[in-house]
Parts: sequence; C-alpha cells; structure tokens
Amino acid sequence: MSSLSQLYKQKDKNGTETTVKKTFLVPLSEIYVEPGFNVREIDEQHVEEFRDAFIAGEFVPPLAVQVTEQGVKIIDGHHRYYGAMAATAAGTEVSRIECKDFIGSEADRIAFMITSSQGKALSPLERAAAYQRLVNQGRTPTEIAKMVKRSVGDVDHHLQLLSCGDELIDMVKAGDVSATTAVALSREHGAQAATVATRQLDKAKAAGKNKLTRSAAIPQLSPARARRLAELLADAEIENNRLTVPATALEEVMAIIGEQKALLRDSGWEEA
Repeated sequence: MSSLSQLYKQKDKNGTETTVKKTFLVPLSEIYVEPGFNVREIDEQHVEEFRDAFIAGEFVPPLAVQVTEQGVKIIDGHHRYYGAMAATAAGTEVSRIECKDFIGSEADRIAFMITSSQGKALSPLERAAAYQRLVNQGRTPTEIAKMVKRSVGDVDHHLQLLSCGDELIDMVKAGDVSATTAVALSREHGAQAATVATRQLDKAKAAGKNKLTRSAAIPQLSPARARRLAELLADAEIENNRLTVPATALEEVMAIIGEQKALLRDSGWEEA
C-alpha cells in the first residue's frame, strides 16, 4: 500500500509543486469517493457550508485519505470534498485541497469515520450501520466500544436498532420516533412494534404532537404511584406461593393495578 508521502516524492521530480509537510496539497482531480464507503449520508446544507468556506478563503480541515491504485481515496472529509467541488462550480476554483495520510486497517478506517471530530455528527441509524460494518469485520461489541470510545451498551443499543424492522426504521428516519423509543418498542413488541408505534403516533398527532415520545409509546405508572404500590405490598404475606394483601390495603392495590391495565389497553399493549 502506498501513501501520500511516497506518491508525491516521485511527483516532486515532475514539477507538481506539491507541499510536503504534515499535510499535502493534492489536486482535486486526483481525489475520488468510493461509493458506499462513507458512513454519513451527504447533507447538502453541510456541503454548502464548506462551499462558502472555500469561497471566503476560510480554513478548512484537511481530508484524511488513503492512496490506492485508483487515486487518492477519501477516508474522512466527504462533505469538504463536495464543498470544494461546489465552490469550483460556483466560480471559485479550488484546484488543490489539503490532505493527510490515514494509515490503518479497514476496521480502523471505519472507526476513524465514526469518531472524527471534523465530520458531521452521525445520526443514530448512521452510527448503527457503522457499528454493523465493524461487526462484519469480525469485531465484537466490546472491541467496537473500545475502538469508538463508547460503552458496550451503546454499541448493543445501536445494533439492535437495525433489527427493528423497515417500517419502524423508516419512522426513525422521518423523525416520527426516536431511536431509543424504537428500540424499546422492538424489545417489548417484536414484530408488532411498528403496528403499536403507528397507532400511538396517530394518537399523538391527534393530540397536537409531531412525534411519538417514549412516555406515550411505553406507558408507565408515575413514580409516586409505583412507590405507593411497593409500600402497600411491603406488608403482604407470602405463603405457598400466594401473596396475601392486608384487607386495609386491598382496595388501593387493586386501584393502582387497574390504572396500569388501563394504560396498557389505551396504548395497545394489551387487548381490551
């Protein structure tokens, strides 16, 4: 595998005037994008921000690249590259762009794209897809967590997001349901999660809300009512696997249980 340093040591002899320091001014024509490699979807607004930065002559962080047989492949900096192209199309020629070598394995390159502070923040689905690519490289959730400096729980949570089903994932993409709510619904409802989410979203929109919140999707007793139920059951007796509630507390216990059943029915978690 070659590198920018090796590539331009040879090109210096041909009068390319390549700057050789910590970074390299690489002709835009020699840089290419590998389809499907970037973990981020291209955001046109973000591209326009970099376009304006190039036009204004502002500092733009260097691209992280790898030299291949096809040319100089972008590892991190796709929006900056498209911003340079857009600036050129708008009349401000960007003939060269600052780049730096990235050295590492395929898994290292994916992890770098995830953790790069220069890139646009990953959406939950983009992060999930990137984690899955690392799984496909043979990495375990524990190894991935270490690579991207996140918890194992974060990795597991995002990987489960990919198993929520196309309909629920589309709702996450549309902003109707958050990623955390989608995962919670999937854990509880499995294949029926999307049906429940759609029903609850319709109710939320009818109430004037624009998305399904976790509290609306996953009904729960208030902390105060749950705590009161625990207090009442603390005096119950257990004998032969039977729970006997004191007569003085029975009515209130049944009332709280009834509240929970009503929440479940109203939310579609239990047949009426």
